Amino acid sequence: MGYSGGSSGGSSGGSSSAAGYDAAGGSGAGGASGYRRVGDDRTTNLKVNNITNRDGSSGTEVDGIVEVNTAAHFIPPVGNTAERGSRGRGVFGGGYAPGFTNVMQYITIATNGNARDFGDMRTARANSGSASSSTRGIFFGGAENPAPVVSSIDYFTISATGNTFLFGDLTGNRNNVGAAGNNLRALTFGGAVPSDESKIVDYIEIATLGNAFTFGELSVAVLNNGACSSSTRALNAGGQIASGTYTNVIDYFTISTLGDAQDFGDLSVTREPTASCSSPVRGIWGGGRQPTRSDTIDYVTIASLGDAIDFGNLSAATQFNAAVSNSIRGLFVGGQDPAATTDMEYITIVSAGNVADFGDLTNSAFSFKGCSDSHGGLG
Repeated sequence: MGYSGGSSGGSSGGSSSAAGYDAAGGSGAGGASGYRRVGDDRTTNLKVNNITNRDGSSGTEVDGIVEVNTAAHFIPPVGNTAERGSRGRGVFGGGYAPGFTNVMQYITIATNGNARDFGDMRTARANSGSASSSTRGIFFGGAENPAPVVSSIDYFTISATGNTFLFGDLTGNRNNVGAAGNNLRALTFGGAVPSDESKIVDYIEIATLGNAFTFGELSVAVLNNGACSSSTRALNAGGQIASGTYTNVIDYFTISTLGDAQDFGDLSVTREPTASCSSPVRGIWGGGRQPTRSDTIDYVTIASLGDAIDFGNLSAATQFNAAVSNSIRGLFVGGQDPAATTDMEYITIVSAGNVADFGDLTNSAFSFKGCSDSHGGLG
């Protein structure tokens, strides 16, 4: 570990040191440096704020990589901010406001308040799917103007505000898809191809740019469905199975193993599109329509098969809303109730109950999606 004052570096041994810090702890002459030293008995009360430069006019400077690795100390985190992850940020993108928009907004999930500008999506787009690792957010497919349905996958770094970049493409053009995953892999579920419901499940490895691969199939063809996950299991629920006809089916997948859906249970009511989020333990769905707008919030225990249980209610019946979460809080954001809204509301995932006010988006939006660096799929 190198401490430096007016000059950088240091020397070891018991002789005088130009840097004034004797790494070996020897008792040699103090020299002309004027730095405080550690004695041979190592009982000196050495504190960082007792170390000065040569003339005592300024305090400690730390050069290079610092690592203290003993039972009595800690190792500072390594890597840059993006590599460590900001862990606590939710980001929303696209949708209608009321025309197609490319606006991205972000919030800190643990702290109530209004959203801030994050950047822009590459194109104005609505009805995308979204998933994320602890560092990278992903948007899948959607509808653009004038192109009705696209296959493009975009990504961005959650901890650093800015615009999205091209990641690759889904296995086909797709709109109104659900998506979920863990820190390594993201899955997409169903969606319009380009207008009919589909059973398609694709996946990507989040850290590696490129096109999606086929994972398996849902039990029923859907669009406008809602998905969430733990670190091992992804759940997809609800959605439209034909024009004006909705489902309450919940499918599940083991994220690490390619294959088709298995039956998990049912939502408390049939509806689409429902916003979804999760902690590592619970999956949550809120809002949607059946065909009228709904304020219902359901939950399941992700590791245990069974039907959803009533959690509470949104403040208003809302459709086409978005959701994000960390391991403690879930947020339901925007949507139509019946007009496009800026409302953001939150729940405490472990405690059933109704929503409380969180703040407001920078602009009203619906048919958009959100993701976070701390959702249930990240453990």
